[in-house]
Amino acid sequence: MTAMDITINSTFLPHTDPDASLAFYRDALGFEVRNDVGRGTMRWITVGPAGQPDVSIVLHPPAVDPGITDDERRTIAEMMAKGTYATVVLSAPDVDAAFASVEASGADVVQEPVDQPYGIRDCAFRDPAGNTVRINQQP
Repeated sequence: MTAMDITINSTFLPHTDPDASLAFYRDALGFEVRNDVGRGTMRWITVGPAGQPDVSIVLHPPAVDPGITDDERRTIAEMMAKGTYATVVLSAPDVDAAFASVEASGADVVQEPVDQPYGIRDCAFRDPAGNTVRINQQP
């Protein structure tokens, strides 16, 4: 078996207010905006860390897939409201500095920086749509 050359290019997180999500990812996290398609709540906004053009997060309207049932849409909305629907894990060389910067933006703090028993130090926020955004620092 040979190793395949596969990398992570993008992941998708739902938004409920595209302008609020854009402000969080651009202004609080410092991500650059790579694409902004659509209008109103039907916007797909691609953001990513500066200097890493091959890694992106696409912020999208939740449950727009026509194959999703109304019950599934309701479940997704309920999970987003509880903050249990989606999570993204980011890394920073100094999680305490990252935490201070993001907290100063007024972001919803879920967890202040903590040394985890599995070897990392991390913190967590909730984005405006309820997605969990964890930031960790590798040892």
